[in-house]
Amino acid sequence: MKTLVLFFLIFLSCSQNHISISKKNNEIKQPSIVDKNGALSIKGNYVVNENGQPVSFAGNSMFWSNNYYKGNGFYNKKVIKHLKEKWKSEIIRVPMTADPEIHDSYIFDKKTNQSKLETVVNACIDLGLYVIIDWHSHNAHNTEKEAIEFFTEMAKKYGKYPNVIYEIYNEPLKVSWDTIVKPYSEKVIAAIRKIDPDNIIVVGTPHWSQDVDKASENPIIGYKNIAYTLHFYAASHKEWLINKAQKAIDNGLALIVTEWGSVEADGGGSVDSESTKIWMDFMKKHKLIHCNWSINNKDEGASALKPNTNVNGYWSEKDLTVSGKLAKKYILNWNKK
Repeated sequence: MKTLVLFFLIFLSCSQNHISISKKNNEIKQPSIVDKNGALSIKGNYVVNENGQPVSFAGNSMFWSNNYYKGNGFYNKKVIKHLKEKWKSEIIRVPMTADPEIHDSYIFDKKTNQSKLETVVNACIDLGLYVIIDWHSHNAHNTEKEAIEFFTEMAKKYGKYPNVIYEIYNEPLKVSWDTIVKPYSEKVIAAIRKIDPDNIIVVGTPHWSQDVDKASENPIIGYKNIAYTLHFYAASHKEWLINKAQKAIDNGLALIVTEWGSVEADGGGSVDSESTKIWMDFMKKHKLIHCNWSINNKDEGASALKPNTNVNGYWSEKDLTVSGKLAKKYILNWNKK
């Protein structure tokens, strides 16, 4: 009898432990945003999930990956985990510095910048977030060879993951779409498509990625899953830019807002909450994916974090700037049912 009672107690204890472990595993294995939506593609004006349903995700852009402003200190998994858990971010943009005008960019220091980028990309894949691999340059057409080599390597390494989106030219300056940006983009796209036939490629547009209307008059053809970059800063970019975006949409382009801010276009100034709300309504209406600039503690209006805020996440509300608090509010509630 004693043996039977002892056996029963051991069995009960094991069962309770099994339930506890199962509960713990269930918590760990909650489906991520990528689990729920799978590989993304372009269908008409929309980014759609693997079931063909239009989707819109909100998230953050990191800061430049080079050392100058130290924004790359935030390129770690703890920060990405915090943004996923506390901001409900669903997509992270990784702006790897590639401008030939910057002395410690990828062009001059490939190892440091690419390592920083890959740390964040790997974290996003592990945590089930979408991630934008951004060739962050204002003069990418001057480094076409390097861009092709980089995106060829990225496609080989990450093309199998549904998480990944390629952004091949951050912000072209006042150059021609027809003769500069489009030809560059077609060559980089061709290189990616030799390896990765499916993942979305986002193409920058002239005038700091504002002239989406001009791109819509002569779009890239012959490739699927191509979107176009739109950037706005609400205190500077008003109805005139919304009209350009609307024209591009009317002409059939799919847009992704890989960078936006609530302040002036130079990253400074005060938050314009009213104009930001107008832009948010526009993006909601058209189901646009968007990333807020930026996760950094540089002393400027666009930074989400106050100076001296730690680089390991787990920030309180008092660590956030006015811009950061507003961005968090929109990201946190973007897809809330």
